[in-house]
Amino acid sequence: MIDLYFWPTPNAYKVSIMLAEVGMLGNVIPIDITAGAQHDSRYLEICPNGKVPAIVDHEGSNGSPIAIFESGAILWYLAEKAGKLIPNDPTNRLESLQWLMFQVGGVGPMLGQAHHFREYAPMEINYAIERYTNEAQRIYRVLDKRLGPTDYLAGEFSVADIATFPWIRTRKLHGQVLDDFPNINRWYQRIKKRPAVRQGLSVLSESKRWQAKPDTDAWQVMFKN
Repeated sequence: MIDLYFWPTPNAYKVSIMLAEVGMLGNVIPIDITAGAQHDSRYLEICPNGKVPAIVDHEGSNGSPIAIFESGAILWYLAEKAGKLIPNDPTNRLESLQWLMFQVGGVGPMLGQAHHFREYAPMEINYAIERYTNEAQRIYRVLDKRLGPTDYLAGEFSVADIATFPWIRTRKLHGQVLDDFPNINRWYQRIKKRPAVRQGLSVLSESKRWQAKPDTDAWQVMFKN
């Protein structure tokens, strides 16, 4: 059994979708980041970084429970455990790893900063908003170019697509529209129809509209601790 420590964020949806794709989505433990649950000492034993998501696999590779944090590492672990969603061909396998790392090191951090300064900054910070909105646009262009000649980032559906998809769902928060990126749009429409993707996105659906606007308690918890 795998425990998923979750709150409805793009990084957490990466893991719920992955678990659904490999048939392992089961026990979901909410970690309300607006209430500070991510700072609880018991959770920090599982995830030292104090972020979501994290998992505990009670049947790890050596038969003992194993805790894993960082969404990219979780996706790779689950793909290897299930023997799915990492290409067998060495070249395609490397493509999948490269685009997963692009998501972890570029898509998530930069789009997350665009989201933060456009939505959560306590005052208008024009330079930061412009800087990260432009960087978000550049990243979208990279993805759109990659998806021109191929249906999926690694040539076949893989962890790279699962990692990237939830971030593109929040494109309005990055100041981007899919009509400007026809190849991303084609890829996005295909992936969102997958039954396991819909199942993964349904996790804690009642909590999707949480707010953390400046000067609220949730904002203080999330950005001042």
